[in-house]
Amino acid sequence: MQAIILSAGRGSRLLPLTTDLPKCLLPVGLSSVLTLQIDTLLNRGIEQITIVTGFNSHLVEEEVLSLRYGEKVRTLYNPFYQVADNLASCWMARQEMNNDFLLINGDTLFSLELLKKVLAAPPKNISVTIDQKEHYDGDDMKVSLSGYQLTAIGKTLLPQQTQGESIGMLRFMKNGPSIFKNELERLMRMEEGTKSWFLSAINGLALSGRLVDTTNIKGETWAELDTPEDYEICLDLFGGSQMQRKRLAAIK
Repeated sequence: MQAIILSAGRGSRLLPLTTDLPKCLLPVGLSSVLTLQIDTLLNRGIEQITIVTGFNSHLVEEEVLSLRYGEKVRTLYNPFYQVADNLASCWMARQEMNNDFLLINGDTLFSLELLKKVLAAPPKNISVTIDQKEHYDGDDMKVSLSGYQLTAIGKTLLPQQTQGESIGMLRFMKNGPSIFKNELERLMRMEEGTKSWFLSAINGLALSGRLVDTTNIKGETWAELDTPEDYEICLDLFGGSQMQRKRLAAIK
């Protein structure tokens, strides 16, 4: 099993913390967001990790080199990160999608137990990792379900259409990699392709009748990092230091 981490973005909603530092390198305890992701993946036997970089990519490359992961971890630069959304980052990494792989947002932190559950789920072509809660907001990547199967995904789903949210981790097995790559190619040839989220490809597959499964990790520990409030949650859940909390409080 391989993993692709989409870490090209800057994280403008976290300014000034991300004035020069890519969001994925924000510190959490003695590590960064990215290092926590990598270490958790390697701990569960992921054999190869590709990090798609963009904003100040040299800093990400320096971090990876300094931690001496060797050939297990490599970076792939997306030169279009300023003018394209993360569908383009996936398209840039399409040559890494020939075998079973995980696709992970660069701003999703997750526990080892959560990852174990995702990897242990029955093998399906495409499986979207979801969580469930009582209320969903406009930032949540909401999902509609029919049993365990995903029927739609997007931020604009209405409350009555919503049965969960994507956490930003997908697993592709069996025919899933080729199905996803073909959909990437199709969307990137469309005028709006570069402005699309990669989950629009998943939504399109579900709406066209392709089976997209889900893995429910309700009760497991995870967090996403979009805003200062999110960062505070990440620090609380994943061992942030008092100094990191003070630095964050100064910009809130």
